Amino acid sequence: MFDIDKIVTALKTDPNMQRTAGAGAAGLAAGMLLGGGGIKKIAKYGALAAIGGLAYNAWQKSRQDSTATDVETPPEGPFMPASSDETGQEALGKALVRAMISAAKADGRIDADEKERIFQRLEDMNLSAQEKAFVFDELSTPLDIEAVVRGADTPEHAAEIYAASLVAIEADTATERAYLDALASRLSLPDALVAEIHKAAER
Repeated sequence: MFDIDKIVTALKTDPNMQRTAGAGAAGLAAGMLLGGGGIKKIAKYGALAAIGGLAYNAWQKSRQDSTATDVETPPEGPFMPASSDETGQEALGKALVRAMISAAKADGRIDADEKERIFQRLEDMNLSAQEKAFVFDELSTPLDIEAVVRGADTPEHAAEIYAASLVAIEADTATERAYLDALASRLSLPDALVAEIHKAAER
């Protein structure tokens, strides 16, 4: 079974990744899956729960729900498949990893040598053949925002995909900001929700 949290754990504990994280495209895999853009709770709660919690809180606040309070992880439902729903968790996990990788590729600074270094690090990690193949394939394919958008089968998942994309990058270049703007538009996210996701990611 594809396990997004296993990928995060493998990247988090790899010393080479820790040294290169935040050092530009060479540290891509570490940054994109460790929440370099503001999610500090990924390692504690797991990627699905942390990203789901961010999107859930932003969703509630964007609807001006005065009773809404921040939660660390969302309740089971539209934002978080039940623990027994392996198919749902795998589909969402793949959609979020694809979103993260695509966002990290948005600035176009990943060259062949950098990809090779990332591939080698991933090859040495404790991941299944399926997990490695998925990440390799996503890193190798050209940027395709439509493939990311196709993972948004519900409005709630659209919010989570945007949140995952945001936390995968620093969004400090015009190209990255343009990518996020285009993604929000293609996902049909309301401006108020996008603004709340950005606020939540900064906490």
